[in-house]
Amino acid sequence: MRKILVIGSGKSTSYLIKYLLDKSIQEELHIIVGDINISNAKKLIGDHENANAITLDVFDKSSRQAAIENADIVVSMLPARFHLEVAKDCVALGKNMVTASYVSEDMQKLNKTVTDKGLVFMNEIGVDPGIDHMSAMKVIDYIREKGGKMVLFESFTGGLVAPESDNNLWNYKFTWNPRNVVVAGQGSAAKFLQEDSYKYIPYNRLFRRTEFLEIEGYGRFEAYANRDSLKYQSVYSLDSIKTLYRGTIRRVGFSRAWNMFVQLGMTDDSYTIEDSENMSYRDYVNSFLPYSPTDSVELKFRLALKIDQDDIVWDKLEELDLFNKDKMVDLKNASPAQILQKILMDSWTLEEHDKDMIVMYHKFGYELNGKMYQIDSTMVTIGEDQTYTAMAKTVGLPVAIATMAILNEKITTPGVQIPIQKEVYEPILNELEDYGIKFTEKEVPYLGYNPLNI
Repeated sequence: MRKILVIGSGKSTSYLIKYLLDKSIQEELHIIVGDINISNAKKLIGDHENANAITLDVFDKSSRQAAIENADIVVSMLPARFHLEVAKDCVALGKNMVTASYVSEDMQKLNKTVTDKGLVFMNEIGVDPGIDHMSAMKVIDYIREKGGKMVLFESFTGGLVAPESDNNLWNYKFTWNPRNVVVAGQGSAAKFLQEDSYKYIPYNRLFRRTEFLEIEGYGRFEAYANRDSLKYQSVYSLDSIKTLYRGTIRRVGFSRAWNMFVQLGMTDDSYTIEDSENMSYRDYVNSFLPYSPTDSVELKFRLALKIDQDDIVWDKLEELDLFNKDKMVDLKNASPAQILQKILMDSWTLEEHDKDMIVMYHKFGYELNGKMYQIDSTMVTIGEDQTYTAMAKTVGLPVAIATMAILNEKITTPGVQIPIQKEVYEPILNELEDYGIKFTEKEVPYLGYNPLNI
């Protein structure tokens, strides 16, 4: 039996493990799921004869190395910051490795050694990054092969609540790490290219400069710019591109309402609030507002942010129970962002029968024989339940398929890499279609760079 070690059994691993278990008899596999919390690992493998769960502390060097040495290939589904120790062991022990995370500088430094040893370290093979790379390169290579010259590339992804579970005014629930949602966009200005000009959007303006998108069958969406679109210029070999923009998808109206939190400073994660554990939600909101001996917290909030009482934004804010004097923060030495996250989790946590949704949208503008053309490519995936979510499906399946392709020597090019080569993306995209992850591509009139508010 060939042994696959999966390190980590969090929310994104359900489809990954199911796929490998379904293949285990035919492919002669034994799946070992290692996690410091063994209960979830056991739940995912059930009583399958070709799998076992082990307690694995990634910081325990001896047990980590023993588990890796016992495997034919290693899949790390740990948080990105923990991959490096696993990667170093894989290099030392001669094991191929797969992760869904971005390639860090430290991971990239291993490239020469990994290549010299003939190992494959496949990274960024989840949804975003991952499916976005593969689906984009498929169309970009198609355009190049017929002689076209890329002039525009825009790419958007969003983890959202499915329409049948969309029952709040924000049209949003947490489908992934809530913290990442609360602090999104902080740290640096969003950078992108627009018609050969470099453009920058500072954090305090990020959620008021959005682009609108229409996806057939699912309606209208909006997108705000990701932090750094420019790095994809070299990744996709788009040296002469005029417009390059990547963004995050939300339902229309989300960003304007979210901007209220940004303007008040409630998304700040750089300092802690004194006596936070004894604050009510109302106290927390009031701590950002000026003192008044007469005005209520609600009135001060509306005046500070110029929100009319009949504005839908006000309804959205009230829906979150922000002004409740009886609900307690109950978090010691918490930052504003941590407290906001707790408040939002009261309203935005998926219920037992809720389903999530992944939406992806690419725009490709190109020149061919003196004429301008555009291809739009869209993908929507809806989850099944709280275990087999759309997020787990679109992250876990590409990881699983790539793992099998490496194990079966269908992907052999060595090195620290991402899935932008045809030998990688073509078979994986083809197999993903069997699981309902399919892009709809169509030629549309070339519109150029046309976000309504930028």
